[in-house]
Amino acid sequence: MSALPLLQFSEKNLRSIVYNLLSNALKYRHPDRTPYIDVHAHVRTGHLVLEVHDNGLGIAPAHLPRLFTMFQRFHDHVEGTGIGLYMVKRIVENAGGRMEVYNQLGAGTTFFVFLSQSAASAA
Repeated sequence: MSALPLLQFSEKNLRSIVYNLLSNALKYRHPDRTPYIDVHAHVRTGHLVLEVHDNGLGIAPAHLPRLFTMFQRFHDHVEGTGIGLYMVKRIVENAGGRMEVYNQLGAGTTFFVFLSQSAASAA
């Protein structure tokens, strides 16, 4: 296993990113199967990429354009304010990064958090 490059990033902000993605994976787990969450990091040109994959409910394709909008909630069976993913995206973009989402309704979601190595080193 190769070591990832050092990333200087606000501990509080990184904790918020990881906490929100993991808590959403648990909140929106599929009721008919044991939750599975896979978290890993890797390097892509100029970015350290944090990847969080789950086997949960997934998101309806019609909802994806509004996924990172403040106060958006697509499932009402759990409590929440609808600001978690909005805040995660703001933190990531303010540090020069970006987010991508791959999703299959009923099968799970994968969030990719691209943290710019040059911008993150200065954060």
